[in-house]
Amino acid sequence: MDHIFKELLESIGEDVNREGLQKTPQRAARAFEYLMKGYNEDIDKVVNNALFESDASEIVLVKDIELYSMCEHHLLPFIGKCHVAYIPKGKVLGLSKIARIVDVFARRLQIQEQLTRQIAETINKYTNAAGVAVVIEAKHLCMMMRGVEKQNSIMTTSCVLGEFHEDPSTRAEFFSLIK
Repeated sequence: MDHIFKELLESIGEDVNREGLQKTPQRAARAFEYLMKGYNEDIDKVVNNALFESDASEIVLVKDIELYSMCEHHLLPFIGKCHVAYIPKGKVLGLSKIARIVDVFARRLQIQEQLTRQIAETINKYTNAAGVAVVIEAKHLCMMMRGVEKQNSIMTTSCVLGEFHEDPSTRAEFFSLIK
């Protein structure tokens, strides 16, 4: 990847031998590897059997999980927060695992709509919950730095499964909790 970043810099007219850029291809390659680390993570290992017996049957909500992802169309970041809720059916998921699941999928080339669904479906798969709801609110640098250049726009996506999809009052309770 170092060579590719060197070629990229040269293709925009930069002198890769000038002092400030001499190690940039290596630094950029390591940064890109870190930003895309979700491709090398195994969800089973992330969850690591952190499912615990519980009588809880009401909404479990983790709000404002920060996320950083990369737009697959422009290779520019989108940054925001994710709200994840589920209704347990006998088991609860370790709290940190929810944030880790968000990170695994966010650290890949993405579109926000797909990211939202991947998180919801994964939480559902591991918890077998009565319902799962995920909302992501994010600012996209591909819209802020280029194109229409709208600095204050926020994209909101949701994915609701099970009781959150079927029961309007459960869905309404979730949306009132994340306000």
